[in-house]
Amino acid sequence: MKILVTGCAGFIGSHLCERLLQDNHNIIGIDNLNDYYDINLKKTNLDILYKYKNFSFYKKDVCDIKLIDYTPDKVVHLASMAGVRYSINNPKLYIKNNIEGFVNILDECQKNNI
Repeated sequence: MKILVTGCAGFIGSHLCERLLQDNHNIIGIDNLNDYYDINLKKTNLDILYKYKNFSFYKKDVCDIKLIDYTPDKVVHLASMAGVRYSINNPKLYIKNNIEGFVNILDECQKNNI
């Protein structure tokens, strides 16, 4: 099965991808690699995933994704901005990433019958 995982470079996303890869699923990983926390941790997570032939990565923003470009069978949407304190000082960033990004993923899934 071809599964698109958003937020694939984060802690939960990378571990989910690794498990799915071990089960021989084809994984399309999407992450914008923002600097909300140490980018080197995200790169280390990706290095583990790159060892699998059935993994492909795209540095993309969930607000701009068009699923027709990837034709997944399923989507696991884990990309988001976390942290309450940071959201108080940056509410527009949270609205864009967490709400607009989620709505885009939902719309794309509906349009592509996923």
